[in-house]
Amino acid sequence: MRYENHIFICANQKPEGKACCGEQRGLEILEKFREVLKEKGLNGKVRAQKSGCLDACKFGPALVIYPEGTYYKNVQVSDVERIVESHIINKEVLTDLELVWEA
Repeated sequence: MRYENHIFICANQKPEGKACCGEQRGLEILEKFREVLKEKGLNGKVRAQKSGCLDACKFGPALVIYPEGTYYKNVQVSDVERIVESHIINKEVLTDLELVWEA
């Protein structure tokens, strides 16, 4: 596997009036991830990129981190550094932001 972690941040744009992560700062969150990953020397080990819809619109802004497949909900720009420190560096899921899908 090329990257230790791959972070997909929803930056989807839907027609007017429909909830979507792109409208709720998806691209801003993406840029913050890129900034923090660079600051922490994680470029080349961890990749952050925008994605299309993650089907988590009502929980947005949303993202998913692989290889674990952990989804995070209601992510704000202010959460990015904490996600990198806890999930990426220390391998600890942030339970307060984790989106657990009902079976």
